[in-house]
Amino acid sequence: MTFLVSKIFWSIAAPGNVLALLLAAGTLSLLLSRRRRGMGLVAAATLGFLVVSVLPVGEWLMVPLENRFSMPAALPAHVNGIIVLGGAVNETVSEARGRVSLNAAGQRLLEAAELARRYPDARVAVVGGTGRLFGAELPEAAVMTQFLIDRGVDPSRITSESRSRSTYENAVFARDLVKPQLGESWILVTSAFHMPRAVGCFRGVRWTITPDPVDYRTTGRLSGFSNWSPADQLLLLNAAAKEWVGLAAYHLMGRTDAWFPSPEPADSN
Repeated sequence: MTFLVSKIFWSIAAPGNVLALLLAAGTLSLLLSRRRRGMGLVAAATLGFLVVSVLPVGEWLMVPLENRFSMPAALPAHVNGIIVLGGAVNETVSEARGRVSLNAAGQRLLEAAELARRYPDARVAVVGGTGRLFGAELPEAAVMTQFLIDRGVDPSRITSESRSRSTYENAVFARDLVKPQLGESWILVTSAFHMPRAVGCFRGVRWTITPDPVDYRTTGRLSGFSNWSPADQLLLLNAAAKEWVGLAAYHLMGRTDAWFPSPEPADSN
């Protein structure tokens, strides 16, 4: 139910969608001759698009997320396992074409393959069901598993978790399936902007991991003006806004140790 509600909510609340809905509502209002109300909605949407086009609002929201967890200076000498979270697979195209198709977050799987090569004795947990509400038959974990096998990872090393449909479920279902032991060393691979929420969820299920953030979308520095690429800025804004909303919601539901998890657990401060 949480997954369904979040999908419906974000299909409406994503900043780009809100602006598009305002334009549509304003246009409809104008067509129905409610000129003042229609002009107000159109003006608000136009101003919003203009602000996003001129100012790097998406970057401003994305940079703190990506900078929260740094790339590890040195990975552990010994690793028991590698966890790679879903979100890197284009499920629709992979299912239709019968071969692996990655999206902009594909570096998650590239990093997992490299770590599997670096640690030949480590287990590899691929975690992810489907992000689609309807018509999904091929879970992300199946595509991710095939990607790793195609790159030489022994199938016997791979544990596939294909039921989870949210970051919280990623942590819960993976823990229940993998059953990590106290003192084991596990590396968590996901996009840098998603790492704070992911770490918070894994801490919430008492699973200590080493974060390995990938798939950076910004340089890590704040700039004053955008490069006049409204489409790119809207993509950044949507992704970053979704994470900030997710962080707040997860903390309110008690799924993370802090509203903005940091490298140091909240209970260690």
